[in-house]
Amino acid sequence: MTERVTADMWFDPLCPWAWITSRWLLEVEQVRDVDIRFHVMSLAVLNEGRELPEEYQEMMRKGWGPVRVCIAVEQAHGAEALAKLYTAMGTRIHLGKEELGRDMLVGALTDVGLDPALADAAESTQYDDALRASHEAGMRPVGTEVGTPVVHAPGPDGTGQVAFFGPVITPAPKGEAAGRLWDGVLLVSATPGFYELKRTRTQPPIFD
Repeated sequence: MTERVTADMWFDPLCPWAWITSRWLLEVEQVRDVDIRFHVMSLAVLNEGRELPEEYQEMMRKGWGPVRVCIAVEQAHGAEALAKLYTAMGTRIHLGKEELGRDMLVGALTDVGLDPALADAAESTQYDDALRASHEAGMRPVGTEVGTPVVHAPGPDGTGQVAFFGPVITPAPKGEAAGRLWDGVLLVSATPGFYELKRTRTQPPIFD
């Protein structure tokens, strides 16, 4: 039997495309010998110092809270709790269309049986060094010209490592279709000198 490997995804709870990719990866877990481990990156950190429209700047200001709470939960309760919190946050943000704020954070923490007081981390800089370190670990192999999702994975032969932004997909493939996409993404990302495959997005995020 093939030995199971671990692939790592970096997410910001704000990003709908990362949410869809994360749901695809959870499908991949069921049809390929891979375990998915989630980590935190921050669009607010990524965009520091950049000229942005005011509306996007406001979203980045609000975006500090969720990622700080994610880091606080990861430090206190580990990777499994972080994965559960991401699912709870994403469900509320992207499916429930809830506002980014304390009510959403408390609700998501409560959903997964965690202390609602962890929402206090949203307004604290206590976790910012750890947040930046997690962000840097995810972005270092892919550069700063991309955002989230970022995935690090063993190569298609199970050795070495590939890292890439994406895939940006909608909706998330299910079952064996998810596995075939995984196989293809690993193949192209492991090809020396391969950098980009892209086309214009013609659909909004679909959260089926």
